[in-house]
Amino acid sequence: MKRYRMVIQYDGTEYFGFQVQPLDRSVQGVLEELLQRLTQHPVKVVGAGRTDSGVHAQGQVVHFDAALTIPISRLPAALNSMLPRDLRVRYADEPDPEFHARYGAVAKTYCYQVWQGPYADVFWRRFALWMKHPLDWTAAAAAGAVLQGTHDFAGFAAAGGSVKTTVRTLHRVRVCHEGALTKLFFTADGFLYNMVRNVTGTLLEVAQGRRNPADVRSILAGGDRRLAGATAPAHGLTLLYVIYPDLRSDLCAKPQASDLLLDTEPGVQ
Repeated sequence: MKRYRMVIQYDGTEYFGFQVQPLDRSVQGVLEELLQRLTQHPVKVVGAGRTDSGVHAQGQVVHFDAALTIPISRLPAALNSMLPRDLRVRYADEPDPEFHARYGAVAKTYCYQVWQGPYADVFWRRFALWMKHPLDWTAAAAAGAVLQGTHDFAGFAAAGGSVKTTVRTLHRVRVCHEGALTKLFFTADGFLYNMVRNVTGTLLEVAQGRRNPADVRSILAGGDRRLAGATAPAHGLTLLYVIYPDLRSDLCAKPQASDLLLDTEPGVQ
């Protein structure tokens, strides 16, 4: 058997997360079922991140061991011809035999999208949180800048995670605008359970004037999840890409140095 790596994308609306579920539809479960059909033997798929129910991915990375009988160059087309419309393989290759999708990752980038306007947009309803009233994104970006760096993020972690340490390095927080759509980008060496959605919920409260940017320091220092904001809904969140020493999944190329640099001031664009 050989080890294979794939970059996949999916609309998470109708999935109960990435991880296989006994009774419910999952991304891992769908992939394993089709790979078993293709290879005629059981296949275990390992993902870079276990996205929650309703969370999307543009550049999720997985690996698996299999005895393929087709060239790797034809694997995406073969799987895409069988996969449902909300799941696609973007790229596939044969990495180093020791490659691990989860443990080999250098960093990950998530994007949370917010749509602002008097009414919810039909075409963004699956992928962006609708907020009717104006928001102070400059204040939100200032709060995000406080979070950049290496900290104990226990105050932003939901219960249920199993990690040895809650210390993470949040390399970058950026707030970018595209008309009525605002995108919050988070790049870190790793994320705790629901960390991005909890941070986003807190930044949205800052943007609404319900908190001050400096409040995030108290949340970091207190380490108590109850001090942070509400968890932002899942449908606004997308795993954008995963960075490895030999692959950046959005471009299938080496990472750019800027992806691992801290912004020196609030990143509003």
